[in-house]
Amino acid sequence: MNFSKHLFIQLSFGLGLIFCGLNSCESQNKKVKKSPNILFAIADDQSYPHAGVYGFSEINTPGFDYVANSGVLFHNAFVAAPQCSPSRAAILTGKNIWELEEAGTHGSAFPNKFKVFTEELENNGYFVGFTGKPWGPGNWQISGRKQNPVGTAYNKHVLSQSPTKGIRPNNYIENFKDFFSKKEKGAPFMFWFGAHEPHRVYEYGTGVEAGKDIDAVRVPAFLPDTEIVRNDVLDYLLEIEHFDSHLFQMISFLKEKGELDNTFIVVTADNGMPFPYAKANLQEFGTHVPLAISMPNIVISKKQVHEPVGLIDIAPTILELVNLSESIAATGKSLMPILTQEDHPKHREFVLTGRERHTHARPDNLGYPARAIRTEDFLYIYNFDPDRWPVGDPVPKNTENDKRNSVAGFKGLYPGYQDVDASPSKTIVMELENSQDNNALFELAFSKRPQSQLYDIKSDPSIDLSNDVKFESIKIELHNQLMEALKAQGDPRAFGNPIFDSYPRYSSMRNFPGFNIRGTL
Repeated sequence: MNFSKHLFIQLSFGLGLIFCGLNSCESQNKKVKKSPNILFAIADDQSYPHAGVYGFSEINTPGFDYVANSGVLFHNAFVAAPQCSPSRAAILTGKNIWELEEAGTHGSAFPNKFKVFTEELENNGYFVGFTGKPWGPGNWQISGRKQNPVGTAYNKHVLSQSPTKGIRPNNYIENFKDFFSKKEKGAPFMFWFGAHEPHRVYEYGTGVEAGKDIDAVRVPAFLPDTEIVRNDVLDYLLEIEHFDSHLFQMISFLKEKGELDNTFIVVTADNGMPFPYAKANLQEFGTHVPLAISMPNIVISKKQVHEPVGLIDIAPTILELVNLSESIAATGKSLMPILTQEDHPKHREFVLTGRERHTHARPDNLGYPARAIRTEDFLYIYNFDPDRWPVGDPVPKNTENDKRNSVAGFKGLYPGYQDVDASPSKTIVMELENSQDNNALFELAFSKRPQSQLYDIKSDPSIDLSNDVKFESIKIELHNQLMEALKAQGDPRAFGNPIFDSYPRYSSMRNFPGFNIRGTL
């Protein structure tokens, strides 16, 4: 039996048990009688709308779908940054990245002065831990923290065999059970399930081998529709299913232990899919992520929300849930009115996103400073230094750097543009550089960008309308709203201060000139 069929049978059986059990749930209007547990599940590099409940038929996600159908499903949820460590820091603190100093950039430090909701829960009697990927990459020790901001690690259990070579051997469900067995009876828990999937690398062709239909897959408009790209997308979807299978098993375990009705479940991702023009970009597929939240008796079921929300709203939401709203000063806004009221007041008109350095992709360890404002209809991006290459400097071909970009089973990858993960899709797009037919896709992904960019999301999120006179008034209005908000929140970039370029990087470095030693300037 192939991986997909076996997974579908196993999860469908468990889903039936859970839905049968939920028929005995009490009225949603009743309050919980004890402190609620919290299960926070976060995928690594998953874009909206890649889950079954969103109507994306190429993927089977019973875990996410269960949370969405028993709670609230968000259609316009956005990370604070399109990269893992600043995005995770923003989730933990409820603040935007420009408010977090070193933690607002990738692979840096996490200053101890910024409180995180996980530590506040632990300080108030919660048993806190994680499996998989916590906050990172970066150096949390250098700031004086005693542990990773997410909590204590539970990673000792590994799979006897990973489904593919690209999937990490972490046995997430067994590590969750290990965590659960360590807590005192009756004590509430906060568990961070940080999957490493669907982060690259992938084992090429495993999506098709698992039974996925290469002819049915939807390729985003910013990627060329080729057999190689289709395979790459299917391999990505297969890794999402692996994350979701462990989430579903955790839900089943909670049901078995009688804890599901008292568990607040949040499922989301830290940034978008690892493809050109997505991850590490403020464009739509870099910051727009899935989000579903559920809890019987507290969260309304089968509600769908289309207004914009930010993942910086999660920390104040969880802290309000447990009556600790005053414990941290968050910029985010609690989602509890949305979760508990059929006709909730307007949450917000827009969300803000931003990025600084991603990988070491330019001389002197410079990043790409940009900020964006996203309404329900439009995305406006302001690039502070358009003379920089947006996803890293190009590197001359046929150099020693070629070896650093190899992906198992796929040859011919070019170096350069290092903020885009090495992949078959990256190679295909780079080969379009001199193409007469699809050169626009290369330009979209890798070329320098204008200072202002504007996208009509409902029309086409890949077409820049910043030079279209019909949209001039919208561009000006969004620009003014963005700058006003950035200045109100003290963003150094809004005042001409390039301090983010000075923060040391503690992750891997490349052989670019200038500052290129880890932990130095």
